[in-house]
Amino acid sequence: MSEYIIMTDSACDLPADFVTQRNIEVIPLTVTMDGKSFPHYPDGRNMSVKDFYAALRSGKMASTSAANIEQFKEAMTPFLKDGKDVIYLGLSSGLTSTVDAGNMAAEELMEEFPGRKVYIIDSLCASLGFGALVLYAADKRDSGGTIDEVRDYIEGLKLHLCHWFTVDDLFHLKRGGRVSAATAILGSALNVKPVLHVDDAGHLINVSKVRGRAASIKALCQRMVETGTDIESQTVYISHGDCEADALKLRELVAQAGVKNIIINPIGPVIGAHSGPGTLALFFIGTHR
Repeated sequence: MSEYIIMTDSACDLPADFVTQRNIEVIPLTVTMDGKSFPHYPDGRNMSVKDFYAALRSGKMASTSAANIEQFKEAMTPFLKDGKDVIYLGLSSGLTSTVDAGNMAAEELMEEFPGRKVYIIDSLCASLGFGALVLYAADKRDSGGTIDEVRDYIEGLKLHLCHWFTVDDLFHLKRGGRVSAATAILGSALNVKPVLHVDDAGHLINVSKVRGRAASIKALCQRMVETGTDIESQTVYISHGDCEADALKLRELVAQAGVKNIIINPIGPVIGAHSGPGTLALFFIGTHR
């Protein structure tokens, strides 16, 4: 069996120690804030998560850039030269063009290195839901799965990786084009909180609205109870936009529902640039998204 590398990008929001311990290679995506651009790595070496959200709260705006073909080739070529194959799991094509660049790079690389495999998987996932999928790929690899078996496993699993979000600030969603100005103004006045999810096409979709932050947190857990499969034995993931206290409240609810393994990590700048401070998300395996 040929040796292979699991590669992803920094929108996966995995803790840095997970990336190291599980032998996962990460392509950094680019964040621009205050006229300065930097590659974001899981360890936050160029800007910490705390500093990033503090800047957003002070009124600064952030944007992000997809990885390009040359970045993929630069990241993958050393492994291919070493006789290893590469499987890359990328942030949802519903949110970025990074996977498109990966596919073009893969075609060029497989011509340059005949006999080597370069698989590009569109995760249709985001943030720590995306990170969870990467860890499932690493689990499959570590249990002896071939690169083809990992690819097939992840392709079969990804539409069962459920993503449920809520946000505290409707005006950040307005700036991102997710809600209208009228909705943001009225919703804020009435303390309305949206409940959103990532659909089968990898797009962020507004599903419902509830009154108040506490109700929105409960709504996330309720979605897990309704559609989660064997939640007592799976790991459930929570990510947050610098609102750890709310993440801990959600963890308590999830634990009360019977989940034993829960991982919490902040939403990094790549996703946080679009979701804003106060975003709270829950990820689990379910019957459907």
